[in-house]
Amino acid sequence: MFMFSLGSLQVLYVSDPNMVKEITTMTSQDFGKPAYQQKTFGPLLGQGILSSNGAIWARQRKIMAPELFMDKVRGMMSIITESATTVVNTWKQEIEANNGGVLDIAVDSYMKRFSGDIISRACFGSNYSKGRDIFLKLRALQKLVSKKLTSAGLPGLSHLPTKSNREIWALEKEIRTSILKLVKDREEAGYEKDLLQTLVEGAKGTYSTTSAMDQFIVDNCRNIYSAGSETSAISASWCLMLLASNPEWQTRIREEVEQVCRGRVPDIDMLRMMDQLHMVIQETMRLYPSAPTLGRELAKDMKIGSVHVPKGVNVWTMVTTLHTDPDIWGPDALQFKPERFQNGISGASKNPSCYMPFGFGQRVCIGQYLAMVELKCLMALIVSNFSFTLSPKYVHKPEMTMMIEPKHGVHILINKL
Repeated sequence: MFMFSLGSLQVLYVSDPNMVKEITTMTSQDFGKPAYQQKTFGPLLGQGILSSNGAIWARQRKIMAPELFMDKVRGMMSIITESATTVVNTWKQEIEANNGGVLDIAVDSYMKRFSGDIISRACFGSNYSKGRDIFLKLRALQKLVSKKLTSAGLPGLSHLPTKSNREIWALEKEIRTSILKLVKDREEAGYEKDLLQTLVEGAKGTYSTTSAMDQFIVDNCRNIYSAGSETSAISASWCLMLLASNPEWQTRIREEVEQVCRGRVPDIDMLRMMDQLHMVIQETMRLYPSAPTLGRELAKDMKIGSVHVPKGVNVWTMVTTLHTDPDIWGPDALQFKPERFQNGISGASKNPSCYMPFGFGQRVCIGQYLAMVELKCLMALIVSNFSFTLSPKYVHKPEMTMMIEPKHGVHILINKL
């Protein structure tokens, strides 16, 4: 544990497992998302569920969370399998066009299209093509915003008309216009009950002005597009990289899928039976968690462990550090060993509260069930249709922005089975 400053930002860094456990179980609304995140990520997330606090956040979660419970995810299963099958069929076609030989594929764009298509269809009633413009602009905006992290504690910089700020403002405006057009077009064409309609109804039930309703819808659509699409896509890319590096686990998963599915497309109950696959995904998220850093800000003086922490201080913990700490995971903490999870998280870790791929406490990710089902379905179909190894083009360089991404992408050599 130590203190440091980023400009005017005061940060208490915590890595002690006991203090982390205490932090993860806090339910106080006075221990919320940091103000600097709201300022830095404001153009990307606004006052959506990922960045808001207090009554605003509680209202948003109450509206949105039920739409992503497991029973609702079960209803999305046909969309998930269709999107995963599209990836598999596309790769098969590309292999055939390559005379049936080994194909070198950069998987990242396929993973982003896969997760983007699911979010678009399941949550917003449109396909990836219609939402493509929004996705591309959000990704461009995310890259620009991520570069601002190191200057988060310097007041006033976000208001200066620098080149990057002007680009951010322009993208923010364009994304807002695109989302509101999507809402308008959808209402005119008729709609089904989905997450977007839930947001529209929630906005009408919460706010009295059109501008406030629009902002609520735009902010939370941006949150869902960003978190729901990007995190799953990046996790899928890392999982393929690890499986390409460990062919014995491809074999294990392939045998498991054959035993459980017997040639059928997996449904949600089949996926629940795939223990080997579940362990691989858990291990992927341990080594490459979507959110490398988790932070909270104190809205009042509080005591954490034996430490008195003043109001306004940010409390940070590095998920990547906790996930690879030998004192928590054993001497093989840096190695890919999915079998460590064969007895669950409590069997894998000396301190289960230090495993937090989806965040922690009352602000744990509301989309975790959807993310796990997406990853399981996609990996089950890919591994049962292809064998693959790492391409010589692959350069291992994890890059920490808002997430941990493969900076140069993930390239694999695939063979059709």
